[in-house]
Amino acid sequence: MQFDPPLEEGRLLQRYKRFLADIETLDGEQLTIHCPNTGSMLNCMSPGGRIWFSRSSDPKRKLPGTWELAETPHGRLACINTSRANALVEAALRAGVITELAGFSSLRREVRFGQENSRVDFVLECADGPAFVEVKSVTLGFADSAVAAFPDARSERASKHLRELGRLARDGVRALQLYCVNLSGIDAVRPAAEIDPQYARALSDARAAGVEVLAYGCELSPTAIELLRPLPVVA
Repeated sequence: MQFDPPLEEGRLLQRYKRFLADIETLDGEQLTIHCPNTGSMLNCMSPGGRIWFSRSSDPKRKLPGTWELAETPHGRLACINTSRANALVEAALRAGVITELAGFSSLRREVRFGQENSRVDFVLECADGPAFVEVKSVTLGFADSAVAAFPDARSERASKHLRELGRLARDGVRALQLYCVNLSGIDAVRPAAEIDPQYARALSDARAAGVEVLAYGCELSPTAIELLRPLPVVA
């Protein structure tokens, strides 16, 4: 996925009210832009750190741009725009990069399913039946480790999705949790039990029920992002 138009670089001043960020461009222009991330963004940002944003040309928009990438305190590059994950995964699915799901005949997005009023990111029609795929964007890294973690804040919604996938798997329907690792310098993924022990238990239960758990890492730069390589998911 190429960024078009190209991203602009700036410096982070502050993130606040979850969805807002004050930045300063390289030309000294100070802007308030949209921060498309509901998580804590733990270890993804620091005041004065480098960021990259897309500028909007729509005069009707309240905010002039959207925060896309951040240089983390550990020197990694993170895509903090969580809405990018599904597009990256869909592109990789259609290109056959995610080999575990190659050969599907059709793809549906945001499909209602389950007993808890949920939506799953993708339903793929495969030769042996449908495959339900839930995508999570991973950006939490640590200074002394190449293992990323999810989630970066407590998430009942993420646990709910795993429960729903587990029910499908127990009924004989193919169900997958797919982590899109939007962080450079990562070799594996794990559940962040120290942040959300309920999610870690839900992941273990889902695996025991037959849910497939996959992770794929992205190559990131200020010009493009691409989902390219499988990564192990460790307990």
